[in-house]
Order: sequence, then structure tokens, then C-alpha cells
Amino acid sequence: MRKKNYIREYYDKISSGEIVACKRIKQQYKLLVDELDNPKMLGNNWEFDINRATDPIEFIETFCRQSKGTKIGKKVKLELFQKAKIQAIYGFIDKKTKMRRCRESATIEGRKNGKTTESSGLSLNALMADGEGGAEVYFLATKKDQAKKGFNEACHMITQSPELRSHLIKRKSDVYFPDTFSTMQALSSESDTLDSLNSSYITIDELHAIKNRDLYDVMQQSMYAREQPLLNITSTNGFHRDTIFDDQYEMYCNILDNANGFKYDGTVLAFIYELDNPDEWTDEKCWIKANPGLGTIKSFPELKRNVERAKVDDKYRRTVLVKDFNLKQSAENAWLSWEDLNNEETFNIEEMGFTYGIGGVDLSSTTDLTSVKMICRRPDDEKIYVLSQYFMPEATFEERCKLSENGRDSVPYRTWHERGLITLTEGNKVDYHYITEWFRNLQEKYGIYLYKCGYDPWASTYWINEMKLNYGDETMVPVIQGAKTFSNPMKDLAADLKSKVVVYNNNPIDKWCFSNTVEKKDDNNNVRPVKGTNQRKRVDGTFSLLDAYTVYYNCKDEYLVYIEG
Repeated sequence: MRKKNYIREYYDKISSGEIVACKRIKQQYKLLVDELDNPKMLGNNWEFDINRATDPIEFIETFCRQSKGTKIGKKVKLELFQKAKIQAIYGFIDKKTKMRRCRESATIEGRKNGKTTESSGLSLNALMADGEGGAEVYFLATKKDQAKKGFNEACHMITQSPELRSHLIKRKSDVYFPDTFSTMQALSSESDTLDSLNSSYITIDELHAIKNRDLYDVMQQSMYAREQPLLNITSTNGFHRDTIFDDQYEMYCNILDNANGFKYDGTVLAFIYELDNPDEWTDEKCWIKANPGLGTIKSFPELKRNVERAKVDDKYRRTVLVKDFNLKQSAENAWLSWEDLNNEETFNIEEMGFTYGIGGVDLSSTTDLTSVKMICRRPDDEKIYVLSQYFMPEATFEERCKLSENGRDSVPYRTWHERGLITLTEGNKVDYHYITEWFRNLQEKYGIYLYKCGYDPWASTYWINEMKLNYGDETMVPVIQGAKTFSNPMKDLAADLKSKVVVYNNNPIDKWCFSNTVEKKDDNNNVRPVKGTNQRKRVDGTFSLLDAYTVYYNCKDEYLVYIEG
């Protein structure tokens, strides 16, 4: 009997619109089908073997059984989107060696779409049927309990299946396949044996929960001695930003786009199920974009109940957007969601015709960034445009770059500096004269005059005096950075960011600072911004903008008269 090509079948259905799919899924499957149509697209070394592609599907559907709910004991039946993905991962092989090409696959999709059942079945296949002697198969997560979810599901499958049960031995901490001396085990970042592994197949569950890339890198390195290792990543999106998840997600998108030095070569496959537009979360027709198992594996009525609650419950909405629709969010107690703070609109300062602006300055000495803002308005334009610059001492900058390069911090300071977003000053303290020069340059080069400037009165006296000497005493306005002063401007700024009135030129440091900002309320329901628990996450860009916003809203009418001439 001729075996089906599920890649083509799935691609035909998502291309025609029979199955609604997001941009990233269409990208990945178009690349796969293009290679099926043109086998030499990625060179003359590869071929697609329909038998190899289908073997894991047949293994799962023949030997693996459900262990939960009303289907307990019944054989697992994979959905079309799962079969297409499995064929894509396993079907492309080297013509000479017959070894599998794919080395890393990532499945990013909403919760409850069958990831655990699928990865458990594939892990059993890797243990018994992948042609690997002494296979080492691992379920990995930050915490042991999370890693055990997939491992326990695989053990339940063994218990339910007479065929698997007759060949596998469940020991205290692993499952043993004596025919090939292979083992399957659950591990976590707390394990003290990660450096000694010789992994052949790894499932990293919930990548978003891993705070740094050390664990990922160690597991990648543990596979070097294998001829056809496979790293299987499964995850929803998460609340933590600037983690290994964000790094990998960006890499996957770059591979699909053939952008920023990355090139699609088939060794890394990314199946990213997400909404194309944040507003789609209220559109039932679009839910399947992030939930490919909707209606078969995942309950449509249950998701609908979650969405209805999210419409009226802001905190729950953030959870639904992240876990059901894979939309980026900031920390759960963050000031703004990612959807609200993200604005990719840009402008060219030379074409804007700005005349007067209101400054905001948040000074630092060594640890934090020094952040400077200028907000500008134009006649008959409701938008508020933000000019921004950050400053760091050279010594601190080099320390931060080393942390990033060593994998201990994922903040791309060097890239930001190369883009001109960060100005370096000599020594180990910021030279505040550079700030004065920044304002002077805006005036001399672009004709933008400083109308008022908000600053923290605890700032350096010599710099305040320098600014007053250059711009006049009345220009410099002290802003007490507390809840009483900041509460209303902070609420106004939040509303303007949500409505995309504030255009900050898609500055990644501003975006990073906004996403790191936590809202803290006092007994009178006044709010003020604070830094989260991770002290390496900066909020200086938020404070400088709030300094400017506080002044702006106190003298808005007078300022608008100036810019309207």
C-alpha cells in the first residue's frame, strides 16, 4: 500500500484556506514542499524517504495507547498536523549515509494541543526504533516535576501496551530497553550529571521557563558524539522576556526568513503556531492558528469560555494570550502587556519638522543605564514622538558584554551600541556632559529646541547647573519620582502606549525597559514604576519617559501653543 505524503496534504489544505494557518507555519511548509518539488534545492546530498518519514507515525499509532480521559487504553491516533510535522522531521535523509538531516525541531503552540502525548510517543520510538545502539533518551525541563510529565506519560503508554510492556523494563529512575542497551529518563537543571551525557534524543519541555541558555547549550553539546541526534523542543510562549526562549524564537524566525545571517538548511525545523495579529484572539476563526488540535484534541467550548473570561479579566487575559495564543507578554505583574507596549512604527527625524520638545532624564553612575528622552509633537498630529539616547560607562559596558557572550545575560548591549542607541563614556562612571551635548546636537542639527526638561532632583548638581546655564533656570523642572507625582502620568502614558499614540521609533531598549517595568500601588491606589526581581533588567527608559510625560501633561496647553506657531 502506497504511503501518504502528509506534508503535501497539510500544505495543500493550509494554502487553500481549508485549514486556517499562520504565516510562520505556511513559511515552514512551503520550504518543505519546495524541496519535495526540487530535491536539489538544498544541495545534492539529500533525499526524501517516505518510509523513514512514516515509520515513527506507524510506531506511535501501532504501539502507543492513551492513558487519560475517556480514551484511556485506546491506540493513539495522530492528527494531520502532527503527521506532517513528523514526516518533515524524519523523512529528509543523507543519500549516502541514510542519516536523518534534522537536528533540532521546535513546536511552539497553545496549551492542550497534544504536545505531551506526541513527544512521549516519539521518545519511545527513539528508545526502541531509531536504529540507535545504546540510545540515551531524555525528557528535560527546569524542574524535575515538569520533566516527569512527558516521562510519566511514556511510562503509562508502556503500561497500556502489551507489546511495549513485553520489551521494556521500568526501573527506579529510568526505562531500559535491553535489546539495544538503551535508556529513557527524566532530568532537570538541578541534575548533577548533565555534563556526562551522551544523548541521542532530547525533549526540552516548556522552553520559556528556562531562564538562561546554559541548560540548552549543555544538552546540545551532549549530542555531539551521535550520528543523527535530535533535539525536540516543545513550548508555549511565556511571561519571562530576554530568555533562551526569545533567543531561539528569534533564530527560528530568522531561519524561516533567511535573514540576519541565518540560512534555511533543513537541520532546524520550526513549527510556530501563533496568531498573526494580536487582535485575532477574539476571532474564533483564527484560534486554530495557535491551536492546531482545536476541535479534535483541544476543546473548543473550553477555549471559548477562557476567551470570554479574558475579555473582562485583565490579569486572566494575559494568561490566555500567552498560553492559548502564543502572544508575547511581559511579567505577570508587569505594568503593560507585550501587546500593549509593542509599537513597531518608525520615523525619520530629518523629515518630521519638529521645533520644540520636552526632555526627560534618568541619571545613573555605574550600574544602570543613563536614559535621556525628548518627546515632540507636530501641528495637527495627535501622535507623541519619542527621541531617545542611552549612555553607559565603558567599563560597565564591557562587563555586560562579557556576561552576554558567556551566556549569563542575553541583553545585546554590543549590538545596541553598534546601532548608535548607546553612547559610551570613558571610565567607570557616566560623563553627564554627553547628555547636555545630546540636547545641543538636537538643536543645532535638527532645529529642535528644549522647551522644558524633567529630571529627578536627586540627580547630579553639576549637571543640573550646566543645563540651567545653557537653557535657563525655568527650563529645568524637578520631578519627584514617587507614586504621588507619577501616578497620573503613568496611567496616561499606559493609555497612550496601548492606543499606539506614543511612537518611540521601535527602539529595542525602550521596549525592553517598558517590558521590565512593574506597577506598584499604594494604599490610595496611586501607582509608581518599580524594577522587577531580576536586577539586570533595566527600567531607566521608562523613568526618563515618565519624567518627560509628567512635565508634558503639566504644561501641555502652553507647549502646544509653541509648536503650532
